[in-house]
Amino acid sequence: MATVQKWTGIEIKALRTAKRMSLVEFAAHLGISERQLSNWEKAGPDITPRPVNQAALDTSLSRSDPETQARFIHLAGDALTTDDGQAEASVEPIGSSQIKHPADGAPMVKVDASVFLSGPSNEPVWLDDFYIDVHPVTNAEYALFLAATGHTAPEHWNDGKLPEELADHPVVFVTWSDAAQYAAWAGKSLPTSQQWEKAARGTRGNAYPWGDQPTPAKCNVRENGVGATTPGNCYQSGVSPYGLFDMCGNVWEWCATESRPGRHELKGGAWTSPFSRCTPSSFNDAAESMCDDDTGFRCVVSAEALDGLLNGTR
Repeated sequence: MATVQKWTGIEIKALRTAKRMSLVEFAAHLGISERQLSNWEKAGPDITPRPVNQAALDTSLSRSDPETQARFIHLAGDALTTDDGQAEASVEPIGSSQIKHPADGAPMVKVDASVFLSGPSNEPVWLDDFYIDVHPVTNAEYALFLAATGHTAPEHWNDGKLPEELADHPVVFVTWSDAAQYAAWAGKSLPTSQQWEKAARGTRGNAYPWGDQPTPAKCNVRENGVGATTPGNCYQSGVSPYGLFDMCGNVWEWCATESRPGRHELKGGAWTSPFSRCTPSSFNDAAESMCDDDTGFRCVVSAEALDGLLNGTR
């Protein structure tokens, strides 16, 4: 569980919001006046309550249920420390190692050829090198595909038009066929479930993209109460070892791997999913005709093909 080294008005307001209490309710909860609480929140980082109040806030946080704690961690951010006393650090995107695919302009990163530990039992598996999208395909990127091909727009687009407020959110309401057709248009493919898993976990068998600590606040899952998709770069502390976003939560992602005829694997969980469903090694699948508000995709391309394209040899 995360803890607060020094409470200020910022963390106090975050805790009240996470507990979904009014000023009156939270003041009574802490045994202070509503006016005092209001002054703390207005002062933000410039106020530090007395030790007795700090202790009351510590107790309130420690006795909160897991969903409240997850919401608080999401709201409070950089002020927190982990159970081992180390400051929570934001993981920067990999930056200079990213390339933009020439067809859809999506940033991609290279996953080098190697053995990685796969599945719940961490079986060693060899994969050749490949590039993978840094984010799930966005509505804006999908709009390029529609303009070029005349493909049918997702059902949540009004009159077939891109919802501008969702331009940088993952596209949803796409079937497996929709995703595969986009990938083919872009000169890519959908990842196999093992490619997706390696990109999410790295090579050493981490349980989650960020390590082995189960931390729902690092991703958009049900416990955080967001209740919708989020832009692709929201959860920077939750990136994978390759710098990939949303490998846990936000949207389920279609894979190329067929589980049985007419069904394909899905990876990563979604904003609708409990955190327990989002472990990258977990199995899930769906009929390829499934189309829902929590399902999207990202693409891969072989390193040989993309390197050749970028170097002008193809």
